[in-house]
Amino acid sequence: MTKYNSRNRITKASNKPVRIIECDDILDIKEHHVIEYSWVLQLEFRSFKRLENMIDIKPPRGNNFDRLLRASGLYPLQAKTLDTIQINVGKLCNQACLHCHVEAGPRRTEIMSKDIMAKCLNIIKSEGVSNVELTGGAPEMNPHFRWLVSELRNNDILVKVRSNLSIMLEPNFTDLPEFLKNNLVEIIASMPCYTRENVDNQRGRGVFEKTIKMLRIFNELGYGGSGSPLLLNLVYNPGGASLPGDQISLENDYRNILIERFGIEFNNLFAITNMPIGRFKNNLISDGTYDKYMNLLVESFNSRSAQQVMCRNLISISWDGKIYDCDFNQMLDLACDHGAPSHIVNYTPGAMVNRRIVTGNHCFGCTAGAGSSCSGALAIKIDARK
Repeated sequence: MTKYNSRNRITKASNKPVRIIECDDILDIKEHHVIEYSWVLQLEFRSFKRLENMIDIKPPRGNNFDRLLRASGLYPLQAKTLDTIQINVGKLCNQACLHCHVEAGPRRTEIMSKDIMAKCLNIIKSEGVSNVELTGGAPEMNPHFRWLVSELRNNDILVKVRSNLSIMLEPNFTDLPEFLKNNLVEIIASMPCYTRENVDNQRGRGVFEKTIKMLRIFNELGYGGSGSPLLLNLVYNPGGASLPGDQISLENDYRNILIERFGIEFNNLFAITNMPIGRFKNNLISDGTYDKYMNLLVESFNSRSAQQVMCRNLISISWDGKIYDCDFNQMLDLACDHGAPSHIVNYTPGAMVNRRIVTGNHCFGCTAGAGSSCSGALAIKIDARK
């Protein structure tokens, strides 16, 4: 076995011209028996014995994430099952948060129609999917939100709503907590910190106070208590260009401080990495820290996290019916490809299992450190029913 480093030119005892080998090209040719480990390629010349010239191996062009997937034996990344469908019902939101990869806000006009919702419901039933996550924007602001929740629950489908909570203090939304309780809807609430300053800096002035008020309301309704079927989970994300801390430690800190200062209980904390897309990416570029943050994500690549990325078990449907491998691909408009349907009008049951997943360098955000998903860290198991 001869080893070649892609960063340095490898010479042999020969005066023959340099031969350039592109990683993307050679890795697709099985007879070359190429195995990649991080930045190193190993070539075993079982059927390539006459290579006597010098070899210069260049890094692959473009998608470096795929390069590390190859090193981990995960390329091409493929879906395993379909147990969750995320539905983005629109980008309209009462907030405009600095970290928002959706770039949601009060002026967005993209709203899922009832007709698209009905088609989504047909797909969910045809696949036998038992978990549906509704997201936005503020999903509660879609005029058909309650209809969709009711239809899903009538079909015994578990519904999770990703909420900023503050929307439920606005006129016409104050009765939503009772509606969600009656339908046993799981709440996944954004709360990037347990201090007023950090929350308001990231999500807007006064949001912390509104969040605390809504958490208390949900506690009064029975959410968040030990043994309660009404689940209330919180979402943490860093305030800047850094990785989340240890999820278990963060959850303990949240639990202790929220109960001591505010008398608030919750079930789980999900620690999520800020994705280098959307509004957060724009802020990084503006601050001159985009390259530094991307280097941090790449250097923190964890193959164990890569094995468990959420796109292997779900699909994400946009407000206009397009199908994506995840919510982040949706925001980059990287629809499902490689033969998988990219819109619900072309959907066929079973088409999404074992599909090849569309990847890019933004995917490093899900595989850095302990990993990141819509349900928090990937490299540890989360008991969602504690």
